[in-house]
Amino acid sequence: MQIKFITTTIVLVFLAGVSYAQGNHSYWQQAVDYTMEVNMDVETYRYTGTQSLVYTNNSPDTLNRVFYHMYFNAFQPGSEMDIRLQTIADPDKRMTEDDKSRIASLSPDEIGYLRASSLAQDGKSVSYQLEGTVLVVDLDHPILPNTSSTFEMDFEGQVPLQIRRSGRNNKEGVALSMSQWYPKLAEYDFEGWHADPYIAREFHGIWGDFDVKITLDKDYTIGGTGYLQNPDEIGHGYQTPETKVKKAKGKTLTWHFKAPKVHDFMWAADPDYIHDSYRMENGPVLHFFYKDKAEILENWKNLQPKTAQAMKFFNENIGPYPYEQYSVVQGGDGGMEYAMSTLITGERKFESLVGVMVHELAHSWFQHILATNEAKHEWMDEGFTSFISSLCMNTIMNRQNPNPFQGSYDGYYSLVQSGKEQPQSTHADRFEFNVAYGRSAYSKGAVFLAQLGYIIGQDKLMATLKKYYADFKFKHPTPNDIKRTAEKISGMELDWYLTDWTQTTNTIDYGIKAVNEAGTGTEVVLERIGLMPMPLDILVVYNDGAQETFYIPLRMMRGEKENPYGQVKRTVLEDWPWAYPDYRFELSKPVSSIKAVVIDPSQLMADIGVNNNLWLAEQQ
Repeated sequence: MQIKFITTTIVLVFLAGVSYAQGNHSYWQQAVDYTMEVNMDVETYRYTGTQSLVYTNNSPDTLNRVFYHMYFNAFQPGSEMDIRLQTIADPDKRMTEDDKSRIASLSPDEIGYLRASSLAQDGKSVSYQLEGTVLVVDLDHPILPNTSSTFEMDFEGQVPLQIRRSGRNNKEGVALSMSQWYPKLAEYDFEGWHADPYIAREFHGIWGDFDVKITLDKDYTIGGTGYLQNPDEIGHGYQTPETKVKKAKGKTLTWHFKAPKVHDFMWAADPDYIHDSYRMENGPVLHFFYKDKAEILENWKNLQPKTAQAMKFFNENIGPYPYEQYSVVQGGDGGMEYAMSTLITGERKFESLVGVMVHELAHSWFQHILATNEAKHEWMDEGFTSFISSLCMNTIMNRQNPNPFQGSYDGYYSLVQSGKEQPQSTHADRFEFNVAYGRSAYSKGAVFLAQLGYIIGQDKLMATLKKYYADFKFKHPTPNDIKRTAEKISGMELDWYLTDWTQTTNTIDYGIKAVNEAGTGTEVVLERIGLMPMPLDILVVYNDGAQETFYIPLRMMRGEKENPYGQVKRTVLEDWPWAYPDYRFELSKPVSSIKAVVIDPSQLMADIGVNNNLWLAEQQ
């Protein structure tokens, strides 16, 4: 794969081969297996269910209580999500109407709710209290380390009007977008419990196996997470070829799904879904569910080979997709990733449809296999997904964009200029502005990787992503894990990079302070203006067309990257210790022979003041 980057004056081309979590050997993670049976009334949008949950405590701690997420309770007037929507300065426009919260005006038959009607631990009733979107459970008996407990729950729910991600009757007419619909046990890890209230951000879940039976109107087609266990009984496009499906007796069908080794379960249903299957060569079966509307049929047909191309790209550049199927389902309120599937809105222009599919499919690696805690490290899933999605779109859409990450850099620069930036280590719910959250997670998160390629080299970056995937798939990696992986691949020390970029709002700003005569040669004086340190690539262009580069390693990096510019001559200079504001080096040729001096010709260093990164003789 080849990626091109444009400078102000020059085009340079270079090739891009574009342990355990928690950083120790005592890593552990909890496990949970769900068995659920659900009955959905498609007339009232109410459902009842039973859940048998086997929870294994692999931690060294004794647990005296557990927590469940009851997400649908967010869609009620006066909920934390509603109040946050009313009080934040820039509320999500999808959740407002006439600048007012759509949740606040929901009537009793339009709200969402999820309630437990009984709960037992190992056959004994336990006390519990519903606190908004979190169910607090006091155990009958402690769960000791390396033991399991079985929880039996009866529950009931109501699907809210489509407000955010999940709900009924979305703007494109999809009947049921069933995400965050079931009582979901909260994650407990080395930091303790993560029973965050649902305030519209994203999620953190426990790995396990799901066995789910869904009973609803027989005219509805279901798509989403899991392998259908009774396809020849169900039909609806799932049956084996040339199988004649018997007409169902009664008004309902019971769909039986199993999903191994996932940390979420989504399904969507509609009576007018078209269901297509697309069999990849050397890949999973792809399923597509979309409304039978003439104006979108061509786009959804053309989306199918593009999905296969994207799957192949991610397999090659991150690592093999581990499941046997993936489903692209029309529904939701934009695009949102789930286990083995995604919900996307489908009435889009073709390039937009491909773009949202590519982004959500990439989340299968960066969140549903590499399962970071999105509440605390949202930039690790959204940013990494944005990075690899940009590369993928550049390839499968034949864009030939010289810098596929430019949009992410522009988003980051806009964030800095806005004055609204908070450190990336800020909890997702604690951002003062939605726009700051979005640009921090998506734009600045993507720049973290693109800029890491500038520091360690593009080939080392892509090797880092493959090693990261191989080491941490089906785990919960933390920021330290991607840093340590990059250190092992590159041989460099990178703690300074992780610290400054993610835990502060320090910025990068270097400049060319002077280019002066020095005897028969030239002295170049550089200055560090921003607080964040970086190594520097310097390009010198001469009047006769000759070029050479100079590389200034950062001392605390304790290493050097390989020459990224191939046949262009490179000179490695003495390290620049961060505390020194100025740096000087000499060229053997006189000033009169120099046409231009450029800091970072790749433009992959996120320098917030690039006007002083270029010295042109003609402007002197």
